[in-house]
Amino acid sequence: MSEQQQRARRLGLYGLAAHLDDAGTETWPAQLLAWEEEARHQRSLERRVKAAKLGRFKAMGDFDWNHPSRIDRRLIDDLFTLSFIEAGVNVIIVGPNGVGKSMLARNLAHTALVGGHSVYFTAASAMLNDLAAEDSAMALEQRLRKLCRPSVLVLDEVGYMSYGLRHADLLFEVISRRYERQRPVIVTTNRPFTEWGETFPNATCVVTLVDRLVHRCEVVHVDGTSFRLKESLDRRHARSQERSR
Repeated sequence: MSEQQQRARRLGLYGLAAHLDDAGTETWPAQLLAWEEEARHQRSLERRVKAAKLGRFKAMGDFDWNHPSRIDRRLIDDLFTLSFIEAGVNVIIVGPNGVGKSMLARNLAHTALVGGHSVYFTAASAMLNDLAAEDSAMALEQRLRKLCRPSVLVLDEVGYMSYGLRHADLLFEVISRRYERQRPVIVTTNRPFTEWGETFPNATCVVTLVDRLVHRCEVVHVDGTSFRLKESLDRRHARSQERSR
């Protein structure tokens, strides 16, 4: 079977595959296959982007690498090769408010989508509240399975709120299931792991939860003052300059 016949069969164009030899040296079959492959790739990307729920975000071209007082650009560049996905390695982005953790996570997730992977982005509080609100074991199981499906799950803003035992157990269940399947989780948090006990007070599963997160993971530390505060001060300075002219 020729390479073009294989491509046609992968696209479900079995009639075309069966008669490709009849086309002889004609060039139109190759162009037709290329058009169909490109159209399907675009539709697939659009579906996955919609399902990922990334929302609006700034592109990495707008990231000011000179602003953070601490950031490992080489590590971040390596993450954008997406090798962590095939290796089943988690990514934990740690830093104070406003330093661009969510921006990094969203851009990494979008790069994964373009690379053909499935992604789901959610605030940690929204995910845990939704899971806790399920009123039957079957409905909860269905939601947990759904969270295990994507190649990459992004949990944004872990640590910004304190949670009860139920929420801690649910997060442990999500992390454990994805750990067993070697499907990575990208986590953004404003707390080092030593403080996660304050986020989930009295939860006995926190140590095991953290252990499963860090067993296979890359930790990205981003330190510095808030980008948002910097932009606000820059705008205020610009307006002051205009008024003084």
